[in-house]
Amino acid sequence: MQFFEELNGSLIFRENGETLMVTPWGPDSFRVRASFLGEIREGSVALLDPEPVTAQIQMEDLRASITNGRIRAELKVNPWGNALQMTFYNQKGEVLLAEIPNGGALQKKARHFMPLPGGGYHLKASFVSNPEEKIYGMGQYQQETMNLKGCNLGLAHRNSQASIPFYLSDLGYGFLWHNAAIGEVHFGSNTTEWVAQDTDQLDYWVTAGDTPAQIEEAYAAATGKAPMMPEYGLGYWQCKLRYYNQEQVLSIAREYKKRQIPVDVLVIDYYHWPRCGDWRFDGEYFPDPEEMIREIQDMGIKVMVSIWPQVDWRSENYQEMKQKGLLVKSNSGVDVQMIFHGNNVFMDATNPRTREYVWEKCKKNYADLGIRTFWLDEAEPEFTTYDFGDYRFHAGPVSRIGNIYPREYARLFYEGQRSQGQEDIVNLIRCAWAGSQRYGALVWSGDIMSTYEDFRKQICAGIHMGLSGIPWWTTDIGGFHGGNIHDGGFKELLIRWFQFGTFCPVMRMHGCRVPDEQIVNKAGEVREHTGAENEVWSYGEENYEIMVKFIGIREMMRAYTRSLMEEAHEKGTPVMRALFYEFPEDKVCYDITDSYMFGPDILVAPICHEKAMSRKVYLPAGASFVHAGTGETYEGGKWYEVEASIDTLPVFLREGKQEYLIGKI
Repeated sequence: MQFFEELNGSLIFRENGETLMVTPWGPDSFRVRASFLGEIREGSVALLDPEPVTAQIQMEDLRASITNGRIRAELKVNPWGNALQMTFYNQKGEVLLAEIPNGGALQKKARHFMPLPGGGYHLKASFVSNPEEKIYGMGQYQQETMNLKGCNLGLAHRNSQASIPFYLSDLGYGFLWHNAAIGEVHFGSNTTEWVAQDTDQLDYWVTAGDTPAQIEEAYAAATGKAPMMPEYGLGYWQCKLRYYNQEQVLSIAREYKKRQIPVDVLVIDYYHWPRCGDWRFDGEYFPDPEEMIREIQDMGIKVMVSIWPQVDWRSENYQEMKQKGLLVKSNSGVDVQMIFHGNNVFMDATNPRTREYVWEKCKKNYADLGIRTFWLDEAEPEFTTYDFGDYRFHAGPVSRIGNIYPREYARLFYEGQRSQGQEDIVNLIRCAWAGSQRYGALVWSGDIMSTYEDFRKQICAGIHMGLSGIPWWTTDIGGFHGGNIHDGGFKELLIRWFQFGTFCPVMRMHGCRVPDEQIVNKAGEVREHTGAENEVWSYGEENYEIMVKFIGIREMMRAYTRSLMEEAHEKGTPVMRALFYEFPEDKVCYDITDSYMFGPDILVAPICHEKAMSRKVYLPAGASFVHAGTGETYEGGKWYEVEASIDTLPVFLREGKQEYLIGKI
C-alpha cells in the first residue's frame, strides 16, 4: 500500500477516509491539515500567505519525513490499524511535539473526528505530554499563573477573557491551533488535548526556534504585525465611567491643561448615545460635539469615543439592519442576545456589508467631526448567557467560527479609517483573536475587580498577551469594579496600579468609581450612571504628587517606548516581556509571575500586595542591573529584598541603559 505522496511541496498521507497534509508554511514552520471523507480545504482563518520555502521530503512504505529548516516532521504508520503518528523534531534531533500513538489494542486516535448531525465534526487532537514542559501564551485568562502546564482553558471569549490559541513552549517551539471554533484545550500531564465543538478539518501551525524571540517573530510573520503605534499612544490616557456630558468633558480637559499635566487621549465612554446602535452623540448631553472635539484637540489631546456593537430594538438603525441581514441571529426563539438598558442584538462584524454600514454611520457621526481613535467595547461579543451554540454569524455558526468576532470588529474600524486616508490608527478593544494585532487593536483586560488579587492577575495577563502576538495591551488602572474613591485601601491600590500602568504598553486610567450618581434625562428616563471623580487630583494631594510624578516618568520614556513600538511593528516583538524572553538561558525566569521586562532594558517589579513596602525581586543571570531609584548596581542571577515606599516601585535598568531614569523613580 502507498500511504504517502508528495504534492506541490507538501507531504500527504491517506488512509481509510482520512487525508492529512503537512505543508511548509514560512521558514522553520509547518501547517498541518487533516480532513475526513473529504479533501483538504484551502483558505485560512488567521494565517497569512507565507514566503515560499523548499522542504526536503523522504518517503518509504510505512514512514515519511519532511524537513523545513529547524523543524522536521516524521510520520510513521503503525501496522496495527494503519494508524498514523506524527512527531516533530528540531534540527538537533530533539523531540518538540508528538501525537499520541494508537496504543495497540487500545486503538486510540490522535485525530478523532466525531460526525455531527447535519455535517461537520466534533474534533479532538491529542498529543503526548512532556510533564517537564512549560507553556506560555494562549491569550488572556484571569488567573495568577505563568506556566500553563496543567491548565484547562476554554477556547471562547468572555468579558476579560481573550482566547488566542497560540502558545510558546520552553522546549523550543510555538503552536497555533488554527481553528476559530468554540472549544477547549487541556494541557495535562499525560496528554495535551485540543477540542473543537464544530469544524470541517484539523488545522494547526507549528514552528521551531532556538530562542523565544525567534519563535515569536515567526508567529508574527505568520499572522501579521501591529502597525506603528501613533505618537498619542505613548503618553497618558484619561478616562472614567463616565463623562456623561459635553461640559464635563471640556472641564476635565481644561483642568489638565491648566495644571500642565500632559494627556495624550481623553476618553468619552459608553452611553453618550441615545440608544445602543445609534452610533452618535446624544444631543441632550452633547449639543455641539464638533466644537467640543475641536477645542480639546487644539489643546493637543486626542478624543476617543466608545463604540458598542449592540443594537437596541428601539435604535434608529435596528429595523433597517434587521431587514438587510446585518445582525447576529439566534438559531431559534426571540432575538435578544444581551439585556442592558433594553433588548439588544449584536451587529454582525463578520459580514462585510455590516462592516461597511456601521463604518458609514461612525464616519458621519464621529470621524467627520474629528474623532480619530475609537474604543471598541463589548468585543467578545458579551452574550448575556454565553450560550455560544444558540447564535449564528454571517461567517457561520458561533460554535464553528465564533472566536473571529473581535478581530473582525477591529477590522471594521481599521479598514474604515484606512479608507479615509488615516495612517495613525490605534483602537482600544476588549478582546482579540489571532491576527487582531494587524488591525491596530489595543487590547485591554476587561471589567476586572479593584483588588490586589486582580492586580496580580493582570501582570500575568499582560505577559501572556505579548507572547500571544498582541504587543498592544493595557488595563484599567485601579481596576474597573469596586473602587471607592474615599477608601484609603483603594487609594493605595490605585497608586500601586498607577505605577504598574506607567510601564504597560499603554498607560490608561479608568474605572467605575463609587459613589456614583444617577442620571435622568429630560423625558424622565433613567440613563447609565456616572461614576465618582477619577482624575489625578481626585485622591488627595499626596497621591496627586505621586501620580503626576509617574506621568512625568512616562513622558521621559517616550523615546524608549517609541523604540519598543517600532520593534513590535517591524518584528512582532512584545512590549511587555516575560523575563525569559530576554534571558532564555536562566531557568528561574520561566517561573516568575509578578515581574517582567518593559522592553529589553527595564525590569519592572510592581508592588502588588496590600500594605507592602518591599518585595523580593529576582534579577536574571547574564547582566548587571542598576536600581532606578538609588543608582546602586546589583549582580544578576540572585534574589534581593527591595524596599519600595508608596511613592515608588522596584525598577531595575540594565547596566549602562536608560541613565536618565536613575533617581527619578
